[in-house]
Amino acid sequence: MSTKIFVNLPVKDLDHSREFFTKLGYSFDPQFSDENAACLVISDSIYAMLLVEPFFRTFTRKEIADSSVSVEVILTLSADSREQVDELVDRALASGGSPAAEAQDHGHMYGRSFLDPDGHQWEIVWMDVSAAQEQG
Repeated sequence: MSTKIFVNLPVKDLDHSREFFTKLGYSFDPQFSDENAACLVISDSIYAMLLVEPFFRTFTRKEIADSSVSVEVILTLSADSREQVDELVDRALASGGSPAAEAQDHGHMYGRSFLDPDGHQWEIVWMDVSAAQEQG
């Protein structure tokens, strides 16, 4: 079995988070979803477990970071093209997300970022691998 990643993120309003990510074109695995959690399917091997904060707290002794003022992680996803980067980030912004930073355009690499409704920072990046190898 190949390694999969399950990123666990605390959310304030699970229904709102489900609606937001559904508008971005993602789906949820009902087998791992209930009133406390929603398993966001990003790819065959990448999942984000959106956990309501009281349930998230049962997995840690630490305080939950206040994502409106601090960042613990930046989630970066690859895209197949510059256009796909723009399409996904524009859809996120139109669906209630907010801008996280200015676009980064390095010619062979292009990325944009957004904050989801809970303030988690997501980056979408495209890279021309052959051009990056030539520069390296």
